Order: sequence, then structure tokens, then C-alpha cells
Amino acid sequence: MDHVAIMNKSWHLIPKIVSGEKIIESRWYQTRRAPWNVISNGDIVYFKNSGELVTASAKVSKVLQFTLQSEKDAEEIVKKYGKDICIVNPDPKTWGKLPKYCILIFLKNAQYLDQPFQINKTGFGNSTAWLLVNDIKKIKI
Repeated sequence: MDHVAIMNKSWHLIPKIVSGEKIIESRWYQTRRAPWNVISNGDIVYFKNSGELVTASAKVSKVLQFTLQSEKDAEEIVKKYGKDICIVNPDPKTWGKLPKYCILIFLKNAQYLDQPFQINKTGFGNSTAWLLVNDIKKIKI
């Protein structure tokens, strides 16, 4: 299975993924949505900054999913995994509405693509930050 993770450019996370500084991609949600229960070891995640080309990829080596009952649950995840996530704001008290779910996607073999490419997001929704596709070639332009 292939996935496209759309990143916030101002956080400069794609270079950290490729360099190996960021080895965990995290998604924090209010609802169970992709990639919850649809990402597995061996899947490929492609990375792009919002409004830009897909520029990097990595293989999934492990996935952890958490249901957050309290701020303490979020704090424990940040304490244990925050460095490897390269979390921008490590203080859940300042996040506003506390997420109910957290997905940690462990990455390996991260690399820049030889030929960055555009994708067609039609049908995924304008603000979707995670795309799940059977084959990246189906949305590659």
C-alpha cells in the first residue's frame, strides 16, 4: 500500500526525515481516520510539503496506535517518542483541544526521490493531509 503524507512546510520536517533525525511520523487526530488501521509494516509513505511536489519516500517499519484518555497519555507519548518525532510543540497543555488518537509511523530507508512529482488529489478532499492509495502511480501526474 502507498501513502502520501502532506507536511507543513514551515516545520522543515522532510529534510529531517531524509537525514534520519526524524524516524517517526506522527498523526494526532480527533477521529479515527487514515492512516488509522490502514497502514502496515512494509508500506511506502511519500512525503510532500503542502502545495509542492512529492519529494521523498520512506518504508514503514512499525506502527503504533494510541487512544488518548487524558493529557497525561499525550505527555507520555511525547516524552518517550518526541525526539524521534521531532515534535514542534512538545507541551500538550498548549495544544488546544486534546487529540483523542495518536498514530506513530516508524520510518526506515528514507530518501529523496530522483524525480519529484505532482499528484492528483481529486476525490480526497482539499484539506486532507494523508492520502491512502493502492499504487502511487494512480495519482501521480
